[in-house]
Amino acid sequence: MKAVVIHRYGSAEVLQYEDVAPPKIKPDELLVKVHASCINPVDWKIRKGMLRIVTGNKFPMVLGLDLAGEVVEVGANVTRFTIGDSIYGTLRPPNGGAYAEFAAVPESCAAIKPTNMSYIEAASIPIAGLTALQGLRDKGNIKSGQAVLINGASGGVGIFAVQIAKILGAEVTGVCSTKNLEFVKSLGSDRVIDYTQQDFTQEPVQYDIIFDTVGKRSFSECKKVLKPSGIYVTTLPTPENILPGIVTTIIPGKKAKLVLASANARDLVYLKELIEAGKLRTVIDRTYSLQDLAAAHTYSESERAIGKIAIAVI
Repeated sequence: MKAVVIHRYGSAEVLQYEDVAPPKIKPDELLVKVHASCINPVDWKIRKGMLRIVTGNKFPMVLGLDLAGEVVEVGANVTRFTIGDSIYGTLRPPNGGAYAEFAAVPESCAAIKPTNMSYIEAASIPIAGLTALQGLRDKGNIKSGQAVLINGASGGVGIFAVQIAKILGAEVTGVCSTKNLEFVKSLGSDRVIDYTQQDFTQEPVQYDIIFDTVGKRSFSECKKVLKPSGIYVTTLPTPENILPGIVTTIIPGKKAKLVLASANARDLVYLKELIEAGKLRTVIDRTYSLQDLAAAHTYSESERAIGKIAIAVI
């Protein structure tokens, strides 16, 4: 099969489109003919070697976590899927494999694809949608009527976080650049802040939850605009963010938490139901072919994308 492989860590040029052996599935896995994947920042962070403490140095390596496609084989222990099912899901980090024509997908990390989405649209959902949902619900303990600020509201996680926060009854403030203000309003944000003109950490408004979906503002910067029992959630696992998370668990008051998406079928089904009910949508900025994956990585690294960057595979 064709896949995009890296033989060493480095810039986008290390991504090579070549022939590799198709994966062999385990008893609890599906063999999926991949129709589409997408770019998540973790993909190019792995490619650059930024996560080598987790990913190691075993090459060749096929990257890519999110996918949508058709089941062509099921493992002996699989009970929820049959051959021919259209599914969407994610591979467990840090192991990838979605940048390929076929992928071995754990049954627990997949769900039937939303009926009102194309494969490309569905492939853009899993990691970003799960991060948004779990960040707000599980880490932020979001409740109806709360004031929630989403930093990076026009980005891959941000677009879902704005919508999910509204679905869960929050009053939402979205932070983005000037050119994306109207777009973030269209997602349902009650209020928007242009970060090129205003610094939300210097305003008198306080929030129950600050969700920094782009990892640009630290807990120390944000805590003065958190309510006394407010929660700061970040997606960036740096020492600067991990330490406050440890400290604030043992002292009363404001909390700092880190969210890393947990792949599970229950939450994928929940997102599917929201999508099919017309409550949640995706936004695709650009679509690249698998052969043009290096260009897609380069664009993602520019941090200019609005919403998601999709990859058409088959």
